[in-house]
Amino acid sequence: MSFPTSDADAAETTDGTAAETGLPVLAGAAAGLGAWLVGYAVTYLLVANDVRESPIQRMIEAFGGEPATYEMVGWVFYNAHLAETVFRNVPLVGSRATSYIGGENGFTVALYAIPVVTLLVAGLALAAYRGSSAPIDGLLAGLTALPGYLLATVAGVFLFEVTVGNATGGPDALPAVVLAGLLFPAVCASIGGVVGAVVTGRIRSDR
Repeated sequence: MSFPTSDADAAETTDGTAAETGLPVLAGAAAGLGAWLVGYAVTYLLVANDVRESPIQRMIEAFGGEPATYEMVGWVFYNAHLAETVFRNVPLVGSRATSYIGGENGFTVALYAIPVVTLLVAGLALAAYRGSSAPIDGLLAGLTALPGYLLATVAGVFLFEVTVGNATGGPDALPAVVLAGLLFPAVCASIGGVVGAVVTGRIRSDR
């Protein structure tokens, strides 16, 4: 004999979901944060050596600044999200925006794939974690990665700013938040969730 669960019982879970059949909110936040950290780490491994020897790094050190390798890798990571790097009050240059990916002297355009792949994987993992088999369920599961990714993105805008005297350089704040923090996880993680749900549904139907 079984007893029906109350609304309170259904709302209390131990796996980070909002309800018994709800979204994996905590797991989603962790997946989003993890995707951001993995993306930055991969970018660091690929470009850090070149960044250390770059003219901008030498210029920063020449004007008395500390080595800014991790910050400049962050610039490239945000460039991979289509958010430019902005320089302000630079002597003889003034203010300008640029990207270090593509062009004759830029890093490989393959870097654009890093946030896409990490967020797709996060969405896939969340759909699998939830056991989603319907595309809409997978989409919603993937979207739970957005808050964690957004939080890390906003923090990075401040962490990756470099200041030497009155001059500053760092990710362009508004595009960084909108593109890297909102658009990329909303699109890529949700697509990953849909794909994960479709695959799960087909596996179940074949059994």
